[in-house]
Amino acid sequence: MITAARACSTPESVPINGTHLLPDPDIRVVRRTPHVWGLSRAGAAVGFVVPALRPADPILTYAAYVNYFGRFWRRSRSLQEDLVLLAPLALTAIITVLAFATPSNLHFSRFLSLAPAFAASVWPVIRTVAIGVLAAALNVVIAVTIGNPSEEHTYLITLAVIAGATAAAAYASHVRQQREQTLADVRSVAETTQKVLLRPMPHRIGRLDTEALYLAAAAQARVGGDFYEALATAHGVRLIIGDVRGKGLPAVGAASAIVSCFREAAYDEPDLARLARRLDRRMSRYTALLPDDQIEYFATALLAEIPDDGSTVEIVNCGHPPPLLFRAGAVREVTPTAPSPPVNMGALLGEDYRIDTVPFATEDQLLLYTDGVTETRDHTGALFPLVQHATHWDADSPSRLLEQLHRDLVHYSRGRLDDDIAAIAVRATATTASAGA
Repeated sequence: MITAARACSTPESVPINGTHLLPDPDIRVVRRTPHVWGLSRAGAAVGFVVPALRPADPILTYAAYVNYFGRFWRRSRSLQEDLVLLAPLALTAIITVLAFATPSNLHFSRFLSLAPAFAASVWPVIRTVAIGVLAAALNVVIAVTIGNPSEEHTYLITLAVIAGATAAAAYASHVRQQREQTLADVRSVAETTQKVLLRPMPHRIGRLDTEALYLAAAAQARVGGDFYEALATAHGVRLIIGDVRGKGLPAVGAASAIVSCFREAAYDEPDLARLARRLDRRMSRYTALLPDDQIEYFATALLAEIPDDGSTVEIVNCGHPPPLLFRAGAVREVTPTAPSPPVNMGALLGEDYRIDTVPFATEDQLLLYTDGVTETRDHTGALFPLVQHATHWDADSPSRLLEQLHRDLVHYSRGRLDDDIAAIAVRATATTASAGA
């Protein structure tokens, strides 16, 4: 699993930093293949305000923009971080200069207590104490060199304030470091959880080229309730994509229950309707074990089966957004002929799972996605018009399709994603490769 920006895998792809990799601290992109690159917020902005500079292939130019301005943005951020770390020393120097450059009755040395207080937010305990000692020493120097003997008590009070501020700042720095370590541990656990839930997907399964994309809504997020999987079985390639209601670790647990059941049942169940019923029963048993104070989770999901020797795709849509079918330059939504209940709603709505069969010939592509795509909003609150954008994509491969989806989402939302996003793109080819190739 990679949290980074991606370059496409086509021969004319633009390598990013030599490894098709551009980390982005603003938008977390978690993908299962090295072919789709994410977009830094600064690079995204520049890529769309200078269209006059683009040659014939805007995607490759856009990747170059992201590469250049992404590096510039990271260098700028590194410089900003260095300046923040030097800020306590700079503040101490400024206060000292003002104390010597202004009349002594203004007592600028009183502000030296701000230095350890500020240092507590960016420095470890030892350095915080050290700058407190430095501030106290400077206060003594100021009192001896320019201080008025009649105001000796003022400098003594200032010295006591600096000592108290230093002690409080040292404790605050210690608490901050503990919380940062706890947060780092939680992130590590989240990343490990995601590697188990969203395992790397092969670039090719059977006669299908496959790619996957995951975008976490929060900058510090690593996991959410979205899930997906693709498996080569005796019945053909079976895929699932879905979204669990809710957020956080409880939603991750529910998603894990569905994905683990799919990974086993996909090999056993003879058709998608029975597979959907098995997922529903597994989810029901999972939620029955939850404490009474937790909400009962359900999930929308879409199941697809593409036989290795056929030219069709079977789909069971359990309350999920309809996939897009790309064929000969045209795009259409594959809407279900009859609704099927979401996972864990079968007991309430009935386990009537309908299978729709759709032609899926060589070079056709199918885009499966979660509702985070269509619920992405612009600055006015308008929803992302997926089909309208998809009609303008020139996608000759799953990786390129996801590139353009990602690009349009970032541009449309101005880098502010409100919900997790998962997507799978598959393309039918004439040849068959071994599973896991």
